[in-house]
Amino acid sequence: MESKHEMDRRGFLAAVGTSAAAIGSGLAGLNAATVEPGPVPTVTSRKDQVIGIQIGSISFLDEGVEKVLDILQERAHVNTLFIATFTYGQGIAGRQLKGHPLPDHGVQDYNDHFYGGNYATPHGQFYKDTVFKKLKAPDHGDVDILELVIPAAKKRGIKTYTWAEDVFRREVPGIEKALAVDFHGRKAQETLCFNNPEYFNFLVGLHEDFATSYDIDGVMWGCEKQGAFNNAFESIHNSNGNDPGRVTCFCTFCQEKAKQRGINFDRVKEGFAAMENWVRAAKADQRQPDGYWVTFLRLLYRYPELLAWETLWHDSLRETKQAIYQRVKSIKPRVQVGWHEWHAHGFSPFFRAQLDLKELAKYSDYLKMTVYHNLGGTRMATYMDSVTKTIYRDLPMDAALEFEYGVLNYRERSHDQLPYTALSPDYVYRETKRCVENVAGTKTEIWPGIDMGIPIREDYSRVTPQSVKEVIRAAGRGGAQGWVLSRKYSETTLANLSAAGEALRELGAA
Repeated sequence: MESKHEMDRRGFLAAVGTSAAAIGSGLAGLNAATVEPGPVPTVTSRKDQVIGIQIGSISFLDEGVEKVLDILQERAHVNTLFIATFTYGQGIAGRQLKGHPLPDHGVQDYNDHFYGGNYATPHGQFYKDTVFKKLKAPDHGDVDILELVIPAAKKRGIKTYTWAEDVFRREVPGIEKALAVDFHGRKAQETLCFNNPEYFNFLVGLHEDFATSYDIDGVMWGCEKQGAFNNAFESIHNSNGNDPGRVTCFCTFCQEKAKQRGINFDRVKEGFAAMENWVRAAKADQRQPDGYWVTFLRLLYRYPELLAWETLWHDSLRETKQAIYQRVKSIKPRVQVGWHEWHAHGFSPFFRAQLDLKELAKYSDYLKMTVYHNLGGTRMATYMDSVTKTIYRDLPMDAALEFEYGVLNYRERSHDQLPYTALSPDYVYRETKRCVENVAGTKTEIWPGIDMGIPIREDYSRVTPQSVKEVIRAAGRGGAQGWVLSRKYSETTLANLSAAGEALRELGAA
């Protein structure tokens, strides 16, 4: 008797065949450059919408809590802080990445002494079921950023959300017990596995600590990762793609979960070995007689376990979010729980298909959907660089990009222009509208993440006050129920903050 989780192979194969036909007809009929955007609806903003900003503790310590809050309220009408409370990534917790221009506020240096960890105070009782104990960030001594900022923020009517992300460093004590494993049996360098109870219990305990120990208004957690199948042939951050032999995770906990679903692990390993060979051949321009796309489809027909394994990974991520949501709500039902959803949803049809917002809405009060327009130009170009070495290897870049724009519903620039022109306000509008429509009828709100000056190469496009106004308005037209100014306060300029405030006043949100 088949398990209720056994794969319906005939249904899967029929779906793959349909998608292949759609690609053929789509490439023949698309002409993104000549399609005009549809009618733009009127904006219906309200004064109680979230106007948030992501910010690291270093900004408060360098500039002073009251001064920073003055700037944020007076210039951008910020009413919600997303404080980088747990991360080992300098992207959300440091001041500025070295080599990029320093902002026009705060101490003028790059803070080379960044380490990371918990910028609040870890309380031991919440970490008894995990190897990760008191991971206090050493950057600022004993300073507890939540204790420092929350009272001052509350006096001004500003809400405080914790902002944690799935970014670790190899030196973290105990990390060996939670590391992900590739299908060759090798441990990853820094990637952890949600199916490993050491990491799962840590994430739930961390957010239980935040909700119990502090008078917070919300939590946000982000995971900028995807599963082994997607990672084998595409990348958002690396134009050459990833090493298909080092993708994760295949640890014993993942294997046990797969067994419960009726997935044959021997077939999984065999499929990923074949996938590794196919990717390496594609990158070496070793074209088989039937071409790259057809042989890719042949892999999926022969090894449907590849997609089953990707679904298992995404289900594990969803279960982790649901557990965090339920634990926080059991402690303080008023605390808002939501997620930072990374840029992959805007570029990868494969990732977008797995990110089912309607399903996610069941355990999300809000979704901060990354729609970084300026950084998005370089990331779209990088993504296309990676997939034209693998799944789109048969196609010239312009044809591959035209297909992507068609299935994603974009009207953007050519590949060579993207880093220098960025993505348009129309992209922000379309993405916001898509996300709002996906969660229609649920309690979940969509708060687009707005690029306020995330550093990229100096010769690429720059965020300006005018572009900030345009994308905030575009998100409003798309039905945004809040805005999160991103990536962090220490990267943007005072002029950009003022521009955000002006646009939000025009929309009626401030």
